[in-house]
Amino acid sequence: MAHAVWSGALSFGLVALPVQLVTATESHTVHFHQLERGTSDRVRNKRVNERTGKEVRYDDIVKGWDAGDEYVLVEPDELDEIAPGRSKSLEISGFVDLDAVEPIYFDKTYYLAPKSKEYAKVYGLLREALAKANKAGIATFVMRNREYLVAVKAEDDILALHTLHWADEVRDPHEELPTLPGRAAPDKKELDTAVALVDALTVEWDPSEYRDTYQEKVRRLIEAKRTGESVEKAEPAPEPTNVIDLREALQASVDRAKDRRKSGGKAKSGGKQGSGPDLDGLTKAELYRRATDAGVPGRSSMSRDELIEALSGSGSKNRRRKKAS
Repeated sequence: MAHAVWSGALSFGLVALPVQLVTATESHTVHFHQLERGTSDRVRNKRVNERTGKEVRYDDIVKGWDAGDEYVLVEPDELDEIAPGRSKSLEISGFVDLDAVEPIYFDKTYYLAPKSKEYAKVYGLLREALAKANKAGIATFVMRNREYLVAVKAEDDILALHTLHWADEVRDPHEELPTLPGRAAPDKKELDTAVALVDALTVEWDPSEYRDTYQEKVRRLIEAKRTGESVEKAEPAPEPTNVIDLREALQASVDRAKDRRKSGGKAKSGGKQGSGPDLDGLTKAELYRRATDAGVPGRSSMSRDELIEALSGSGSKNRRRKKAS
């Protein structure tokens, strides 16, 4: 069971509800230790006095704000005394339409739960009211010496709390990105084809259909190096589309998307004879995983077509013929 990272009272109007907060997500990122090259010696970070070079105990460290000619020192208990440190209040100051909160403001998600079952009625009442009104409660609260702007909203049968960026934390894209093209009207035929492509590639949102393939590749890299296997090489990034060929590229994309949809999500059959539609519709990474499971030799240097050929059996037959001759 997840550990509560904060507990306190959620209030709206004159109603107060004791709640606890737990993180809604967890990271599956592969973490590495730092080692000195040529050894198995761990490299660790130390808190060191930059003038004396001596290590400093954690209890002897204070916060300092650089005022230019000197540092203004702040003790941890001084931060607690000005309110944030031990705040236990999560007061909803108002309710807003969910659609009015732009996605860029959302940061991290937590789950809210009542502190005990005796508060289930109040908890359920707020959840149902927010769901029916399609609104979110806006509040501020303090956790770990930091104040957060948050939105409390209904998510299925629970209440979720989303931390939000403050307005002055959100950058103006027009100031940060001088190459933005503006809102010039595009060519009508190209726009129509682009819309057709969007329609052809439209799918039902199912987050379980997506996975972190980079982390999978990192784990395969680790396993390959551990067992002495060859390492899969990534396909090169696609070349930028020439503006002159834009309409042609769009139309070709629409045609391919329609072919995939007609064949039930598989790529249009055009692979090697005998490869089968189950292989033609796979990406190179998926083909490589199958080749690894099948123990296909030399798979790391194979192209996509060569992987299909090897997995379909024709590749191994050809190799046996060559060996016999």
